[in-house]
Amino acid sequence: MNTFEEHDYSKRIDPQLWRKLLRHAARYKWHLIGLGFVMVLVAVIDAVFPLMNRAAIDRYIVPHTTEGLGTFLLIYAGLVVVQAANVYFLILLAGRIEVGIIHDLRKIGFRRLQELSFSYYDRTPVGWIMARMTSDAQRLGDTISWGLVDIVWGGTMMLAIGVFMLVMNVTLGLTVLAVMPPLILISFYFQKRILESNREVRKTNSRISGAYNEGIMGAKTTKTLVREEANLVEFQKLTNTMRTASVRTAMFSGVYLPIVLALGSIGTGLALWAGGMSVMIGTITYGTLVAFVGYTVQFFEPVRELARVITELQAAQASAERVMSLIETEPEVQDTAAVIEQYGDAFEPRREDWPSVTGRIEFRDVGFQYKDGEQVLEHFSLNVAPGETLALVGETGSGKSTIVNLACRFYEPTEGQILIDGADYRERSILWHESNLGYVLQQPHLFSGNIRDNIRYGRLDATDEEITQAATLVNAHPFISRMEKGYDSEVGEGGNLLSTGEKQLVSFARAIVADPAFFVFDEATSSVDTEAERLIQDAVQKVLKGRTSFIIAHRLSTIRSADRILVIDRGKIIEEGTHSELLAARGRYYQLYTSQFLEEEEEELLTHH
Repeated sequence: MNTFEEHDYSKRIDPQLWRKLLRHAARYKWHLIGLGFVMVLVAVIDAVFPLMNRAAIDRYIVPHTTEGLGTFLLIYAGLVVVQAANVYFLILLAGRIEVGIIHDLRKIGFRRLQELSFSYYDRTPVGWIMARMTSDAQRLGDTISWGLVDIVWGGTMMLAIGVFMLVMNVTLGLTVLAVMPPLILISFYFQKRILESNREVRKTNSRISGAYNEGIMGAKTTKTLVREEANLVEFQKLTNTMRTASVRTAMFSGVYLPIVLALGSIGTGLALWAGGMSVMIGTITYGTLVAFVGYTVQFFEPVRELARVITELQAAQASAERVMSLIETEPEVQDTAAVIEQYGDAFEPRREDWPSVTGRIEFRDVGFQYKDGEQVLEHFSLNVAPGETLALVGETGSGKSTIVNLACRFYEPTEGQILIDGADYRERSILWHESNLGYVLQQPHLFSGNIRDNIRYGRLDATDEEITQAATLVNAHPFISRMEKGYDSEVGEGGNLLSTGEKQLVSFARAIVADPAFFVFDEATSSVDTEAERLIQDAVQKVLKGRTSFIIAHRLSTIRSADRILVIDRGKIIEEGTHSELLAARGRYYQLYTSQFLEEEEEELLTHH
């Protein structure tokens, strides 16, 4: 399992991180202010109720009188009504904040995922991204909204109760508050331990999501390789790691909360002991003692809530770190500020300013190495004329895909330049380049929905007629017409209701409907049967006319008609020419072609027998 993207974050609560996160909640500023105001009211009214009980005891119960009781009951009822309204508004506001923040974080995260470079997806498992945008975002929404409720309520409540106790009787108030210092020290200790355990839980949760994703996507491979038991053992290791970390978290939380409760009980005991003595000697009234006992119970309730919120903040810190790390990940390939100003960005393009494309590509003394330091190209130069079909052949790892990925600007050269129509493509918009690019993969990906929508994905404003024309051009129309619902037939998740050849033709039509200036075929016929290969080859002949194209070929028989064939070895061009020229030269291409031709002849003979 790849863990390249998993980081070990700081070991303590990071205020700077939460400030950055709250900036994403800025549009809910007035909701947050309103919620804070409501929670202050709730806390103050909660703190006033023991004073009302004190008044009831000292004014009416002890003197055995009912004079003025009606007014007292009206005030009490008024406080109850106001508190009920406060609770309604706090639930309404907190709910809106929670849902809104989760929505916004996922929207921002999805936007960033659209901007991130090809390399990010090369090294980041899908399950990790899913965990960040689902469970981690959910946890943050919950913590910011309901955590704010409890922090404001708890803080205000403790302050109000502390003030009321000290005003009623300083000595008794200080006696009860004596349990606070040990409580603070214990809280710091447990919070640190809970945070560490929660980080481990969130990290392992991402790996489990990744394992689920790989298990589902690779189910057929698992069964054909009889890997079920081995996969289960690997998955159990992950779940055991998460269980151990979760049990550790629960253990710390389970010990911490009883300690808070015990200290609260000690505070209540102190109030009863010292307050009872004061009542006996007449320094405080019976109503004041009842109010103090009520306050000690009330005082430690917000302490418990704050302890719980701080524990949740520790857990949410890990989620915040992970979500913000995704949101703040900068694309390795991105436009400069000057390019964005002139041509717009991926979401607000200035298409009217985009230059037209003739299709010339030039690699000028290009060097490239991956992040891990592997040097793939050095002083690589290549000129591709407009409309030329260029085929790249060579052993696995020779650099074919790297050359094409650089031409597509999925990566950028670490040295030298790549020019489109004579201009460095870094002086043009990424979206401009992508809009002129058609890419047909070895394993095409179709989206859930019907065939028509999948073809239209190449250009959302394409008409039904244009979709049919594109499908006809790539020889997809006949098999689509034979299907029960034609172009409205569902393709299934990832296109699993279609054969590999049919998926390839649909993805071909999707690429062609956008009318790109450049085409890339990455092993486009290596996974299809002979009939599908013939259809694709025929389509290629028709589609590539007038378009600059790169073909990475597994079956060399598919590139015989290419204008130029390059034989690549360790990032260098060792042979180039047409199919007939390279065969006549009897070099590396000749060896590759003849050995593969013999293999295909043997396969055909075995198939027929």
